[in-house]
Amino acid sequence: MKTAFAGLGVALVLSMGSAPAWAADLTMRISLQLPLKSHLGQNLALFKEEVEKTSDGSIEIEIYDSAQLYKDKEVPAAVGSGAIEAGVASLTRYVGDIPAVDIFYQPFLFDTEDKVKKATAKGGPIRGPIDEAIEDTGATVLWWQAYGGAVLLSNGGPIKSPEDMVGKKSRVFGKTLGDFVQATGGAPTMISGSEQYLAYQRGTVDIGMTGVSGVKSRSLWEVMDTITVTNHADIEFIVVVNTEWWEGLTDEQRAILTAAADKADAHVRDAMAGIEAEAYEAAEANGMTVYRPSEAELAAWREASQPVYDAFTAKAGDLGAKLMDAASGL
Repeated sequence: MKTAFAGLGVALVLSMGSAPAWAADLTMRISLQLPLKSHLGQNLALFKEEVEKTSDGSIEIEIYDSAQLYKDKEVPAAVGSGAIEAGVASLTRYVGDIPAVDIFYQPFLFDTEDKVKKATAKGGPIRGPIDEAIEDTGATVLWWQAYGGAVLLSNGGPIKSPEDMVGKKSRVFGKTLGDFVQATGGAPTMISGSEQYLAYQRGTVDIGMTGVSGVKSRSLWEVMDTITVTNHADIEFIVVVNTEWWEGLTDEQRAILTAAADKADAHVRDAMAGIEAEAYEAAEANGMTVYRPSEAELAAWREASQPVYDAFTAKAGDLGAKLMDAASGL
């Protein structure tokens, strides 16, 4: 699979923020922390193309990539306050208000593609309650963007076991991932996605953590030489819109945006396996070593991770318990 988003057109990719020839009745700005060439950026491009085509140009979509407007951690507040109409944020950015969202960061809980698809199904027993809870923040979830499994990055060799984490600083992008690092003997350091390249380059941390697609989109092979395929967490991003802005749209506008969002949601989910495979190929082609732990090594990771489950149960409340019950039935 050479590219999961072929056919969108070079002109579309290069002009996300430019004004179209038509006079739009509605403009929707979307903030994205990743580069436009990333698969999340290309997923937004697909959404833009679908909306502007279906609306005959009456709705204009402007994409501001690479954290031009807001960093990932700033998106929930920016969208919730109405400072911007829409934004893409890592799901874990809502953990302060809704601790249960980190169900997706429980180590090895969603360890197959089938489980992930069931857990992220729109209106399902896991995604549904999360979408409802996010509404209390002033935002409405428009769609989810798959980002794949979390992997570990390092220099000089793989991170085969928890023993290899001991005493080392590791980049994380969520409190629960920090709990995972601590449980396995490491020292977590919170670093945003847009800042991780420099963190690895400068040696701020010893170990990286990201989705493998991020290795490709951010050219992380320039600063790290090994990927350990732990897939210890499922990384999800969500596209949220300001609820007041959303409710002020016409029924027709909401219908157009919802239909395009559903198409974008399904497209990125179905393409994820191919996106990851392509990213691994690119990483190896650029000199990285890809290490896949043995079953015995994965069992050691799971055993060491038990405190993460205990911490989640203690802080995630009734919603967390409800989601864990649903997850156990997948």
